[in-house]
Parts: sequence; C-alpha cells; structure tokens
Amino acid sequence: MSLSLEALKPGDLVAERVFGPITGDMLVAYAEASGDSNPLHLDRDIARKSGFDDVIIHGMLGMALLGNLLTDAFPQDNLKRFSSRFVSIMPVESIILCRAEMVEKSATAVVLKLEASIDGTDKTVITGSADLSLPVAS
Repeated sequence: MSLSLEALKPGDLVAERVFGPITGDMLVAYAEASGDSNPLHLDRDIARKSGFDDVIIHGMLGMALLGNLLTDAFPQDNLKRFSSRFVSIMPVESIILCRAEMVEKSATAVVLKLEASIDGTDKTVITGSADLSLPVAS
C-alpha cells in the first residue's frame, strides 16, 4: 500500500507496522540468507556465556524491518536515502514495532524519522531517518 504524503504535515505518524515475534527459526533462516552466522544469534549457550539471556536478533534484520516498513508504505522509486543506528539489542521472540514520522516537508521531498522498538515497551532498539521525493504535480 502506498501513502500520499502531500496531505501530511510534520509531526504526523505516516507509517506503522508490527513484526514478529522474531523466532529462533527466523534467525537461522536470516543467518543462512545473509551469511551472518555469529553464534550470538544462533547458539543459546554462547549467547548466555556472553551475558545475554538468550540469542539476540541480528541488527541488520532489525534494519531490514524498518526498510520493509518504508517499501510497504511508499513507492520504492520515491525512497532516496535510508539510514539507521542500532541503539539496543533485540532479544529473540521480540515483537518489533516500526514507526515513521514526518519531520520535514518541502515542495519536492519529505524527511522521516524512523524508530524500531520492542512492542509494548518504551525500549527503542533502532533509530533512523529516510528521505523521500514527492511526485511532481502535473
């Protein structure tokens, strides 16, 4: 589904989606597809010896969820820039809430603030931003 950004204003929530729970099987599939087989994501014993309660979700998988939020909500050709920063670990079985809020708007583009958090908490796990172009009026 694509949204029209023309009618929105700074401060508006423009996209929101919940992903998960992100399971251990999903981490195995992601590791196989991405080549990131770091045992912190796959081996509970190693994760526990490293100070975690269980395996943790790949940060790049979390970033991909934010990217999925954007490409589901807006035409891909309008996406001009996407950046993110990992803030906190995501425990396996987490449900991730991804949100995009408009922060700036010009005649030709918008800037979005992105956030991924553990659903049902105030724990932010990834922050980011994205620039999208607006369609040219005909």
